[in-house]
Amino acid sequence: MITIDKNFLSERSLKGKESPRLRSMYNFHTFPEDPVQRMINALEPYSYVQPHKHKDPDKREVFIALTGSLLVVEFDNEGKILSHIVLNARNGNYGVEIAPRVWHTIVALESGTTAYELKDGPYIPVTDKNFAPWAPKEGSENAWFYMENILQQLSLKIIF
Repeated sequence: MITIDKNFLSERSLKGKESPRLRSMYNFHTFPEDPVQRMINALEPYSYVQPHKHKDPDKREVFIALTGSLLVVEFDNEGKILSHIVLNARNGNYGVEIAPRVWHTIVALESGTTAYELKDGPYIPVTDKNFAPWAPKEGSENAWFYMENILQQLSLKIIF
C-alpha cells in the first residue's frame, strides 16, 4: 500500500521549495515503460512549466489537487487562453483531465501546492512533451513575465 499523508506531502513541498526549479516530482511508477505514470508534483509559486501538449504518442494528463491551489490553463494553437480552472479543495474543484494534443500549463497559486498527477505511459523523454513555440523556454528571463501575464489575463494572484 502506498500512503499519501500530510507528512509525505509536507516533505515533498519542502523539496520543491529547496529546488532551483521550485518544484519536486515523486514517482510512484517504478519504471518509465509503465503504462500509467503516477506521481506527486509539488510546486511553488513561480515554478514555470512551459506550455506543452502530449502527442505522438497521444497522452491524457490528470491533475488532482491535494494541497494549495493549482491553476490549470488550456490554450489554442496560437497561445490564446481557451479555458482555465483553479483546483483546490476549498473551492470544490478537485481535479481535471487534459485531453491529448491540447496545449496546457500549470501554475501554483500558493506555497505548498501539491497535486497527484497521472499520465499515460510510457515515459520517453524525447517525445513526452511538445513544447509551445509561442511560450518562453524554462529558465529564460521571460518566463516570469509570461506567467504574470497569464495571471493578469485571468485576474488571479499568487498567495504567499
